[in-house]
Amino acid sequence: MWSRYCTLVLFLHVITAVPGSNGARILGMFPLNGKSHFAMFEAVMKGLADRGHRVDVLSTFPQKKPYPNYTDLSIAEWVPGIVNNMTYDFVLKIAGSSEETFIDHTGNHVCDYLKLPHLQKLINNPPDDPPYDLIIVELFYANCYLAFGRHLNVPVVGLTSSPLLPYINEPLGNPLNTAYVPEIDDGSVSHMNIWQRLKNTLVTWMKIYQSRYFTQGQDETVRKYFHPDMPGIRQLERELALLLVNSHYSVNGIRPMTPAIVEVGGLHVKNDSTELSKELKKWLDESEKGFIYVSFGSMVTIESFPEKTLLEIYTAFKKIAPIRVLLKVANAKSLPPGLPSNVLTSNWVPQVQVLRHMNIKAFVTHGGLMGVQEAVTYGVPLIGVPLFRDQPVNIKNCADKGAAILLDHRDLTADKIVASVNAVTHDPSYKKNMKVLSDRFLDRPMRAGETAVYWIEYILKHGGDALRSPAVKLTWWQLALLDVYGSVLAALFVLSYTAKLILSAIYRRLLYRNRTRSATKKRN
Repeated sequence: MWSRYCTLVLFLHVITAVPGSNGARILGMFPLNGKSHFAMFEAVMKGLADRGHRVDVLSTFPQKKPYPNYTDLSIAEWVPGIVNNMTYDFVLKIAGSSEETFIDHTGNHVCDYLKLPHLQKLINNPPDDPPYDLIIVELFYANCYLAFGRHLNVPVVGLTSSPLLPYINEPLGNPLNTAYVPEIDDGSVSHMNIWQRLKNTLVTWMKIYQSRYFTQGQDETVRKYFHPDMPGIRQLERELALLLVNSHYSVNGIRPMTPAIVEVGGLHVKNDSTELSKELKKWLDESEKGFIYVSFGSMVTIESFPEKTLLEIYTAFKKIAPIRVLLKVANAKSLPPGLPSNVLTSNWVPQVQVLRHMNIKAFVTHGGLMGVQEAVTYGVPLIGVPLFRDQPVNIKNCADKGAAILLDHRDLTADKIVASVNAVTHDPSYKKNMKVLSDRFLDRPMRAGETAVYWIEYILKHGGDALRSPAVKLTWWQLALLDVYGSVLAALFVLSYTAKLILSAIYRRLLYRNRTRSATKKRN
């Protein structure tokens, strides 16, 4: 009898200890059509699905194969794809565009997707079998989607595939100090001089102003598609329960963060079951003098670079032989003739598996944050050719630590490429410094993916205000203690004025007494 009871207790303990046995229903909303962004979001949602939570994922990247507990709400048929179809000229156009144009395309236009059938169904007829327990939203510039939390009366968790954007500090009650948190290309996470700090402060303030000003029209969008009484996006930002940020202090620098902001940089990096093709594996294994891997990400096509630049690259590749080159190119037929014999092209590369290969010497990259984190994870030195947005800073953060070399895409010559490859492959300090950076990046209490899931489940258990800073309830002048300083100054003024009155009265009294005594003496 006792043994049966023990067996029953053990059985109950086991089934209740299974991760996610009381799984929640979670809605993930990632309408922005960015493959590199979605790499992070997909990893988080799959991590939750693996824990037994039921996740519905709205995106433009549906799964190719069914995944347990993971349901796609694809809007790909309504949103134009941008994978392997961004030309060099188009990238330069983006790089030269105004902040208003960028925010408009990545924010305000994305809010227009609220009219799509999947989203209209979620707004007007949300599921109740069971209902959603939590919403996870990309926090970039389409913050209109935060309204789903208020609409469904559930906590909202934000994910951002970039380091912390300046404008989000204030609504989360997070301190921002421009003395050592750089937002400028020539800033440094270790030290900025007075002129850099001045520039950084002005640029940061300007970015915050632009982010708020150019997205304020989303208030009207929210009220149009949800409810006329729905609060604006500035208030909805303050209702975030948690923000998971794709950064890590080892690479992006040390900065103050409230408990509601958690760094999970590199959570998308994992050694999955993807295998190298036999041909590629053979080629890499036989690269006895090593190889460099060249890729400009999932969107930019290297074959669209100016022919003059491509020919300079060809010359450089030829000069670095017998070192081999693995070149990721969407359409090799679009390349100009004359590709050197030590170069192998491929339109798809299992990047993690390549970066893990023992013969790799360097990674030539545009500096996308995901690729940089993968290189840091596996200790591969970088040669960065950044094109726009955060890419220069991503490379510079590694270059400042002696783990990367930064090149200008507008002045990319064969001699500079060869010099960079020779430096990275023959100077052991680059590999050593990257190894130090990698060790710091990976040394954490939990893996990044586990950290993300832990804090999301923390919000599920303890509610949306469990980590929220009391600073979100204060105005800017209260946070700056202007009311306190004003009260202290007013008190000092009153005390000083009172003391003055008292001293003046005493002085007049003494003066009167002295005059009286003098007059008395004269009369006597």
